[in-house]
Amino acid sequence: MLLFFLLSLPAMASQVLIPMDAETQRNHLKAYGITYWMLEKEVKVQWLLNYRGGSFLLPDSEELRRECQIRGVSFEVISDQKTEEILEEISSPAKNMEAVLLEKAPKIAVYSPQGNKPWDDAVTMVLTYAEIPYETIYDEEVLNDALLLFDWLHLHHEDFTGQYGKFYRSYRTAPWYIEDKKQAEALAASLGYDKVSEEKLDVALKIRDYVVGGGFMFAMCSATDSFDIALSAEGVDIAEPMFDGDPSDADYQSRLNFEKSFAFENFILERNPMVYEFSSIDMTNKRQVSMDVDYFTLMEYSAKWDPIPTMLTQNHTMLVKGFMGQTTAYDPATIKPTVLVMGESKINGEAKYIHGIKGNGFFTFYGGHDPEDYQHMVGDPKTELQLHPTSPGYRLILNNVLFPAAKKQKQKT
Repeated sequence: MLLFFLLSLPAMASQVLIPMDAETQRNHLKAYGITYWMLEKEVKVQWLLNYRGGSFLLPDSEELRRECQIRGVSFEVISDQKTEEILEEISSPAKNMEAVLLEKAPKIAVYSPQGNKPWDDAVTMVLTYAEIPYETIYDEEVLNDALLLFDWLHLHHEDFTGQYGKFYRSYRTAPWYIEDKKQAEALAASLGYDKVSEEKLDVALKIRDYVVGGGFMFAMCSATDSFDIALSAEGVDIAEPMFDGDPSDADYQSRLNFEKSFAFENFILERNPMVYEFSSIDMTNKRQVSMDVDYFTLMEYSAKWDPIPTMLTQNHTMLVKGFMGQTTAYDPATIKPTVLVMGESKINGEAKYIHGIKGNGFFTFYGGHDPEDYQHMVGDPKTELQLHPTSPGYRLILNNVLFPAAKKQKQKT
């Protein structure tokens, strides 16, 4: 019996390494789901920043091995001695690596209207594919302070300016546009507002307060710039009559207050309602790059000194395929100096992936609509993520999902 115990001891002390490099991991996206699943079980996980693509280290168990096999996630069972060797390598001052402890599964909210839309949301797709649970909330819940129940918030492709996505020129006669506008007006009225733009502003202010109070906010595409535009235009009518029934303020550009916005400043609003654009923040109409060379580069940070941006840029490649959206990328001239540009297109001189601090909380903005659909159009079929299980563009989203689980460390940069 003693011999059996001694022989069994190494297995009992072993760990499971989920590698995240390009060579050995066959399903990067579901690997995040495995990590989240373990955190839900109150098992602490170590995120090995810059070690084999940002691998995860978990206590070994038959249940974990079986779950990895079921979900198609590559894993390695390593001995206690091997674990010590890896952690010693990571701790070396000569290595740009760090082990970050993940302690708690963050409770996730997705701000999105109920019902199917004529387009899809990359975040809800990847959360579903990775098997990470989330709750959907919308204006009524936000205005009633439901955000206090959540650790992480994603903003669906919303227009916080009350201009219905600036779809007026192309889709104003489309049944879905007419119905969406009708429903938005009815919701605003039921909540006591005369205008959708006024109601959306109050929602944006609640979200602002959530972040300032310590929340984590992630947004993509038009939710990023329209959110900042709404904040900067508080108390100013920037909507034309076809959107809110009365003229906009003639001098609204000069009345914008950039101190109220999160990431952007010194931008010029697009006044023409027939133009599918919000402002000069977006680079979509300024781009001169073809699809075959459209890539953006992730920045490299010191894992030991700047673990936050290091976490958010973990990937198995530093060069990520570009993709478009209503808001494709950001003009660097409009980005506040306090905001980190974590991903940029050098060819087109644009920022793609940015991060900042607001009060006690954090925000990340990611330009574009769908990392695996270069130019997603209204009515296009959704992306099937089982065809893209190693997507670097989708990994960036999931980095943000796990970010709140990390033991808090102050950013140095």
